Amino acid sequence: MSPKRRACIYESMPSLTEFRLTDATALLSRTPATLDALLREMPDVWVRRNEGQDTWSAFDIVGHLVSGERNDWMPRLGILLESGEARAFDPFDRFAQTRESQGKSLEQLLDEFARLRRENLDALQALTLQPEDLARRGKHPSLGVVTLSELLATWAVHDLTHLHQLSRVMAYQYREAVGPWSAYLGVLKCAGHSE
Repeated sequence: MSPKRRACIYESMPSLTEFRLTDATALLSRTPATLDALLREMPDVWVRRNEGQDTWSAFDIVGHLVSGERNDWMPRLGILLESGEARAFDPFDRFAQTRESQGKSLEQLLDEFARLRRENLDALQALTLQPEDLARRGKHPSLGVVTLSELLATWAVHDLTHLHQLSRVMAYQYREAVGPWSAYLGVLKCAGHSE
């Protein structure tokens, strides 16, 4: 297919810039199964190794997602709905998984993530949010004023960010083993990261 023809196909695709709760929850509901299918019972080379000092392994990434389910998304949503901009969200410890995951297996973390995500999505659905609720505003401790739709959209994109990070960390383990094919493997050249 010529590059011009490919461009035409993409021009006619609808934009997803408008937030829709059903679209976000469709993605959020699939992340636990995606992680489970990719990581459960995998050898340690894939799940316990990272990219070097101060980087995360697959185990660390799943632990971080568990921590977010417990301490970030729904607690912040509750603060926003209860207090609006009057109270800033509690700061989120992005490295809490270091201590919270100690003594747990990856399988335990995957199960915990699936359970917490299911509970959070059930709680979100029980709120029966209306379109006008999505414009409600809250206060992030460092970003300032944010809307409910931005918080929910960020939750979904946060999942995608860590799925991207996960594929990069796993590919890194074979960075030398692929030999000259590394020239064709963009994941090995990716400089993207999650902070």
